[in-house]
Amino acid sequence: MIARAAWSWLLRLLLPLIFVRLWWRGRREPGYRLAWRERLGFGVTSTPGAVWLHAVSLGETRAASALIDALRARVPGMRILLTHGTATGREAGQALLRAGDHQCWLPYDTPGATRRFLQRHRPAVGVLMETEVWPNLLLQAHGCGVPMVLANARLSERSARKGERLSALIAPAARTLDLVLAQTRDDAARLSAAGAREVEVSGNLKFDMAPDAALIARGRRWRAALQRPVVMMASSREGEEPPLLQAWLAQPAPRPLLLLVPRHPQRFDTVAQIVRDAQMDLQRRSQWADAPPPGADAADVWLGDSLGEMPLYYAASDVALLGGSFAPLGGQNLIEAAACACPVVMGPHTFNFEQAADHAVTERAALRVADIDEGVVRAIELTRDALHAQWAERAAAFAQMHKGAAHRMAERIVRLAGARIGAQAADATRVGLAG
Repeated sequence: MIARAAWSWLLRLLLPLIFVRLWWRGRREPGYRLAWRERLGFGVTSTPGAVWLHAVSLGETRAASALIDALRARVPGMRILLTHGTATGREAGQALLRAGDHQCWLPYDTPGATRRFLQRHRPAVGVLMETEVWPNLLLQAHGCGVPMVLANARLSERSARKGERLSALIAPAARTLDLVLAQTRDDAARLSAAGAREVEVSGNLKFDMAPDAALIARGRRWRAALQRPVVMMASSREGEEPPLLQAWLAQPAPRPLLLLVPRHPQRFDTVAQIVRDAQMDLQRRSQWADAPPPGADAADVWLGDSLGEMPLYYAASDVALLGGSFAPLGGQNLIEAAACACPVVMGPHTFNFEQAADHAVTERAALRVADIDEGVVRAIELTRDALHAQWAERAAAFAQMHKGAAHRMAERIVRLAGARIGAQAADATRVGLAG
């Protein structure tokens, strides 16, 4: 109680600074300047009884698409209330909406904002994706009788150790969750230790994501038109590009084409300047139409400065270096690369996706190396390996083998709150027939 009160007052005091930061970020990502009132629990009211699903950012929103499809298959007519915390997540979420659905920002975790949000929308059930445990939000939902699920849940050992210092705040919130659907057994054990009561292992939704077939086909056309192999740095983070380029330039010519895709769009211009400062010839995807212009294949680096085209980039690449894994940042999701039949070379830091990374190595869909210097060497070697096609086949098989989490999670959510979901879906169907 004391910890939650302290958290609430701290957040209230910080709100002016948070809004200033949003406005600043909105210079490069205008989506952050949209609908600020929603972040305080105000805004347009949705139809009561929807399935509320919170996907904070782009990665969670993409994973949520598979769960939404599985839920719609079980409950036709179901309405969705989709909330986000980032501009890229909100933009991607628009493609998941149907008539009668609603989209807005998740309110900040103050008692007033979360209470207003729940009173305005009155969802049938709430589904939070991956790590989104907010103390006031969960307490208010519990008080309103809204069953809450943490889906595709993960908790690394490192995050669990940090969470122990905040157990007075986190444990009571975790206990209010009606159901936790964990990615792995290790995640489940750590989430139970953190306070969650009902925890089940359901797998990882990201295996159920279907890469856009049109983007994959375009990427393969790009690769077929090139006269040289392609190594991609996927979802690079701040501080990773300079050592990557240094290691890259240390390799003898002729080198493959380097396709560099930063994780955060606000860094596109910064990364472009880093490449130019390294005296490397650069081509930017944002300056093309559907295909690279004549002469683009002679560049040293292609910068993937676009959103929603990761399947295209993976399909155009022979090998992907996994961003976030060469510094202690926890790595990125390697499943999408595997689904596009792109083998992965990753560093030692993959604690955010530990089991998927370990399984990929065991099943020879990925390689683990000690640092970026070794990563660059092994990636280039792999493009020239006579067995490269087998690596690509194993990557695709790895992604296919672990599917099914969306079906399991949707079935469990409907079992938990099916009567509440079914009632609003029936009302929606009657309204549609009457119309």
